[in-house]
Amino acid sequence: MIRVLVVAASPVERAGYGALVATSPNLTVVGSGSDWETIAPTLALYHPDVVLLDLSVPDDEFISEKLLFRETTHPAIIVITEEPYSLWQEAVKNSLVQGILPQTATELEIVAAVEAVATGLVVLHPDVMESLLPSKESRVREALPTNPPQALSQREIEVLEMLASGMGNKTIAKRLGISEHTVKFHVSSIFQKLQVSTRTEAVTLGVRLGLIML
Repeated sequence: MIRVLVVAASPVERAGYGALVATSPNLTVVGSGSDWETIAPTLALYHPDVVLLDLSVPDDEFISEKLLFRETTHPAIIVITEEPYSLWQEAVKNSLVQGILPQTATELEIVAAVEAVATGLVVLHPDVMESLLPSKESRVREALPTNPPQALSQREIEVLEMLASGMGNKTIAKRLGISEHTVKFHVSSIFQKLQVSTRTEAVTLGVRLGLIML
């Protein structure tokens, strides 16, 4: 079970995010607060896996407190924010934030992002990536391997989407009604076609190629 701590200035927003998180059987809310000071006891007591933070700009309090708590509780942080997203570029670069979503993110996108960062992935919504990455041309050059990857089958794309959600082989097999052996075969095929060696690399390249969306 992934432990989630909700931080938002408005009580209504905190209640909304808490209800949203509760819709996933893989997530549980361990507490909420309006700012870093109010959630400090919860961080120390429950050691949440993910902090879901609604914040417009990365103020000094956020930076200093996140650096402090990173030494002890290591929570992954997803920021739900508004433009300009470039304000968060340094926070992402310095690993203070593991996910950035726009205020317009859907419930499914938020839940999927929480599950993904809990497994160690970095989640940037496509709208956010447009602001953080320098240009479309440079993104394509950086994203694509030297040799163009082979096209994935529809089933392989389904498996890749589930990998992006942090699912293991056993869960994927159950969801798709296939054996774990078949799942391993699909994962191996995905690695070969995308020319990668890890799940994280496969998901990252899949997003950059537009095969899946986080």
